[in-house]
Amino acid sequence: MADASMVGRLTGGDHACLTFSDAEERIDLVASFVRTGLRSGHRVVCWTDSIPPDDLARALAERAVRHGAAIRRGQLTIAPVHSSLLGSGGASASEMISVLTHEIDRAAEDGYPGVRIAADMCWATQPLAAADQLAAFESAAAHLFADGRLCLICQYDRDRFDAVTLAFAAESHPKAVAAQVYYDSPLLRICRQYSPSGVRVAGELDYRQQEEFEHALGESLRLDRNMHVNLRDLAYIDAACASLIVRAARRLPASRRMIINCRGVVRTVLDLVGANSAPQLRVTVAHGHA
Repeated sequence: MADASMVGRLTGGDHACLTFSDAEERIDLVASFVRTGLRSGHRVVCWTDSIPPDDLARALAERAVRHGAAIRRGQLTIAPVHSSLLGSGGASASEMISVLTHEIDRAAEDGYPGVRIAADMCWATQPLAAADQLAAFESAAAHLFADGRLCLICQYDRDRFDAVTLAFAAESHPKAVAAQVYYDSPLLRICRQYSPSGVRVAGELDYRQQEEFEHALGESLRLDRNMHVNLRDLAYIDAACASLIVRAARRLPASRRMIINCRGVVRTVLDLVGANSAPQLRVTVAHGHA
């Protein structure tokens, strides 16, 4: 069984599984993984399937990943999984192991201490995909981590993989990556956001979850120089919880900021409880999220 781990704790030699049902949360974790790798001077590779490379690059940029310069100098690669990991030989385990080995060796030749790879495994759910090769690949890859040069996150969409495959993924990876969750129900999710660092809230938030929300804000207040409160998938907030945000912003010293991203209806409630009177608070309005 995989040990639970925060994405920021991953290091060379780690083989981790990221299972997700929330696309925003998944990209947030991948962005943190990429940003940490770039900052530590490692080569970073993103193999994507469900998200086009250009869209993924834009999503990383929205999460404080400066990808442009890294791509130009060859430190970062964002490519479709079908033309990279799967290679010309199709989805065979031996071909995929060969590609990984090449990436490790190429990183060393270019002077990088290691390579961090984020791999979207959704290719295995497509018609005619050799799904049995996915299991063979995950099992055969174990020996590549022995010298600590490779760090790999394999991403599995819970809505696209069956329960048997998800259980195998959990068993075949020594570590599992997930966001820290403060509250989770069908109507509301409050979790840690890693890139940029802060809190993410989705659904409908009211006084009944005020304690959990206050705890999440308190951790961000303690851990993050600037607090990013992502509310763009929040459809409703009551005055009690909106007031918590404003009070937390007022506690910040003049050198720190709270940056909120939200939809118009949430912005209206924040204004009603005094957001405009908190000098450290910055609010931006998101578009296109339900």
